[in-house]
Amino acid sequence: MQPLVTSFFDEATFTFSYVIQDPQSKSCAIIDCVLDFDYASGKTDTRSALAILAFINTQQLEVQWILETHVHADHLSAAPFLREKTGGRIGIGAQVTQVQRTFSKVFNSDEDMQSLTGQFDYLFEDGEEITIGHLKGIAMHTPGHTPACMTYVFSDAAFVGDTLFMPDYGTARCDFPGGDAAQLYQSIQKIFTLDDQTRLFLCHDYKAPGRSDFVNQSSVAMQRANNIHIGAGVSEADFVKMRNARDQELNMPKLIIPAVQVNIRAGNMPPAADNGQVYLKIPINMF
Repeated sequence: MQPLVTSFFDEATFTFSYVIQDPQSKSCAIIDCVLDFDYASGKTDTRSALAILAFINTQQLEVQWILETHVHADHLSAAPFLREKTGGRIGIGAQVTQVQRTFSKVFNSDEDMQSLTGQFDYLFEDGEEITIGHLKGIAMHTPGHTPACMTYVFSDAAFVGDTLFMPDYGTARCDFPGGDAAQLYQSIQKIFTLDDQTRLFLCHDYKAPGRSDFVNQSSVAMQRANNIHIGAGVSEADFVKMRNARDQELNMPKLIIPAVQVNIRAGNMPPAADNGQVYLKIPINMF
């Protein structure tokens, strides 16, 4: 069964979110949803999530899963808002505990690991089956960008998160805590074992120089042949050398500090202070 895929684009964070539907029922899943956030004022907004919700309501869909490909550093997740509105369960890769452990120390969180991890409804192991109505998929562990990155594969559709960009833009950075360029190379080789015509749905597009449109979809064949970082048989050693050198030149994502604090909690805000106000922390001179 070829799943039905509808994309939603948030240009402020260059993020693509998805609704994937079982073609034989009204069941669906939401992948990598966005909570709008204005850093200057600290205000959140649900307009991106409401666009997804409007589509779901118009199509009379039933949300079974709200999936995260990883703990995002470039946008906040709207998963709790959409769970409240739809009843879908929030799922992420089981290795999220590594990311939570790292960043709970960075932000000196008072919460214990059980409390943090419990904010996700389900943690997927590598190779575990996911069911959306009659549609069956697999959670494929593809670390490298982060330790917890997952690629969700449903028939001819795979949602790769930040692991790959469009072939003219390349691959994910690996310089965040727990990132590893050699792991990313091996993860992409796993993706390359999928059928050549498998549709790869990307979490971001930043428009490579010379390209005028944002694009969210490629294929295994396109990536294997043409990806500027890892296509045409690039060796692991050459990829790691390139990736590590390139990462040293990159700026930190604009929203990494608020995003990670929220997303290690499955999109929930940190607990309120004793005055009832919620605060996000900024570690000084740490990154």
